[in-house]
Amino acid sequence: MPPRACSLILLLAFLPPATGQDRPAALRTAFSRAQHLRHGINASEWFAQSVDYSAARTDRYIDADDIALMARLGFDHVRLSIDPAPLEASPRNAEGLNQDFLARLDRAVDTMLADGLAVQIDIHPEDSYKQQVRAGNEAVDRFTMLWRKLAAHYATRDPEKVFFEIMNEPEVADPYRWQGIEAHVAAAIREVAPRNTIIAAGPNYSDIVDLLAMQPLADGNVIYNFHFYDPHEFTHQGAGWGAPFWIYEHGIPYPATESSMGDLVKEVPDPAHRYKLEQYWLDHWDAHRIRLLIDEAADWAKTGNVPLLCNEFGVYRNHADATSRTNWIRDVRTALEADSVGWTMWDYRGSFGVVYKQDGQPARADDGVVDALGLRK
Repeated sequence: MPPRACSLILLLAFLPPATGQDRPAALRTAFSRAQHLRHGINASEWFAQSVDYSAARTDRYIDADDIALMARLGFDHVRLSIDPAPLEASPRNAEGLNQDFLARLDRAVDTMLADGLAVQIDIHPEDSYKQQVRAGNEAVDRFTMLWRKLAAHYATRDPEKVFFEIMNEPEVADPYRWQGIEAHVAAAIREVAPRNTIIAAGPNYSDIVDLLAMQPLADGNVIYNFHFYDPHEFTHQGAGWGAPFWIYEHGIPYPATESSMGDLVKEVPDPAHRYKLEQYWLDHWDAHRIRLLIDEAADWAKTGNVPLLCNEFGVYRNHADATSRTNWIRDVRTALEADSVGWTMWDYRGSFGVVYKQDGQPARADDGVVDALGLRK
């Protein structure tokens, strides 16, 4: 990246908003609207995280009955993940977006709003897209233009209930570069959608440590966001991505004890990985430790006088003990609520799901998870 362009992106992070907004009034709006995001659910693997975005698939993966069930279960909002690739695919309409894909997104958003649910419009790219944004300004310009189009399109909906999340887990290791990119995109959104609330997050994978590396944006109408999956040795046990030893983990308990972990540690073949897993129970992960970590995020928000959201947390359920899974979900949810932090569980019907569903059949709620979330059944 040319030095001048880098300097410009960094400078944008700290300039006052171009709209001439009243920052105290904008902050009050953000805090007020954060009350619409108290307990939500991620609609994942629908318009993102898929290799098939055909109408035949998206129409059956999550439908109007599922959205009605989300509302009945007691969720107040949905995080709608959107892969930018099919949104930018040809043929495009006059707005410069794929008309067929956009029409299906519109139907989903409007159904959620009609059922009383707020909606987080979340740009949720694949790694290759994020790598381009990380590496060059041409990709940043393209990403910014996409947001101009998308924000202008959804600015016609109720700004009290439609939120714009800039990017899921940007995977930009340099916090200064990501701060500049995020501020640049936020300014573009604000030009075409002056009334909507923006959701911003830190660099990398939007963990608490990434949030703590942030400076609040100049724009006051912003909610800040982080993700929480600690400890991954428990929440991602059996997963085929991430740390290579997760795939060997099955039935890891939470909270863990020495007696419960002795034989489980032996299932991991590599000694370095066994050592890593052993630290999970030696570190005494429990409700108190989780609360202390989430307190750190809450303190950051209080110091900056900004609203805060945790819009991903959950446990991969394929190989987790059901009781341990609900224990962890309850402890995280309780800690978030104790700090007055809104939350969005990951996810609705995927491998971290709150329901079980086969295509063409009604969804069945996991009552244990619903109870752990403190929701009505």
